[in-house]
Amino acid sequence: MMDIKRVGSQASAKGRAEWFTGTVRVDPLFSAPDPARVGGASVTFEPGARTAWHAHPLGQTLIVNSGLGWVQREGGPVEEIRPGDVVWFQPGEKHWHGASATMAMTHIAIQEAVNGKAVEWMEHVTDEQYRRGPDPTQIDTSSFSEYS
Repeated sequence: MMDIKRVGSQASAKGRAEWFTGTVRVDPLFSAPDPARVGGASVTFEPGARTAWHAHPLGQTLIVNSGLGWVQREGGPVEEIRPGDVVWFQPGEKHWHGASATMAMTHIAIQEAVNGKAVEWMEHVTDEQYRRGPDPTQIDTSSFSEYS
């Protein structure tokens, strides 16, 4: 049976302090019924806001809709993400994502659940870890407008 989720039919929620730092809004998009196991949400991070470290048993896809964000996998550099970018985290890969220090960011997050669990939350990203930000020499400026 087809199911249409009408815009505005699902309430927004504030990101829980156990899982996020800063102001975060989660707008549920879909949660497929059994036997499917995929779910998705639109997540908006205000400047400086981010997830805690976490991992997904079957991986996660992020599709950046607006703003400027940062992502990092454990042991890797902080990477900048922009509208149109698609990020894939492998199953079990410890990571975090959120807004840049000065600009909000919204992405769609898609992940699958195993035995009803889609994410394993871990410790918060420290301010020191976050403030490192992306390496300025690795930022792609080709999409910047001369007026920005």
